[in-house]
Amino acid sequence: MASLRKEIELADMEWGSDPKGGTVRLVFPALSGFYAIAEPLSYAALRFAFGIILLTHGMPKLLGSGHGATTIAPLARSVGHIENVLNLPFPWAFGYFIMFLETGGALMLAFGLFTRIVAPMIAVEMAAICFVLAPTWIWFQTGMEYPLLMGFLALYISFKGGSRYSLDRILGREI
Repeated sequence: MASLRKEIELADMEWGSDPKGGTVRLVFPALSGFYAIAEPLSYAALRFAFGIILLTHGMPKLLGSGHGATTIAPLARSVGHIENVLNLPFPWAFGYFIMFLETGGALMLAFGLFTRIVAPMIAVEMAAICFVLAPTWIWFQTGMEYPLLMGFLALYISFKGGSRYSLDRILGREI
């Protein structure tokens, strides 16, 4: 009970602070205890969902079978973009790295392992994908709004870290 009281006090302090020096108050102050409990759980759910959704894009590369718009050789298609649009050297090495990032890295993010290492790498990958897809925006034309959103989520996760419900927390180490 004492730890819940401490969580509510911390939530009150967090909600009560304003960068301009003023005070922001909850319209319904009684909800501060709910927010104190729900925020870390909702962040863990967001991080988990992000990782699992990213995994659905890595598994076809790993298994060699397509899905959605990428029905044939998804790894080869990624390598083609790396080589022909981004003009990077060693496109197959980058392709395999992307495959690892979207499978192993996705699972690490889902469970909060090495979060502050993996999430920035995914943010950079999503920025590169936006560059490849630009200026197309509309989703039904293989647009860039999905990787843009995923990139900003990865950036947020980079700064927030694994948080309370993560393997990073269990290990007691985080960058």
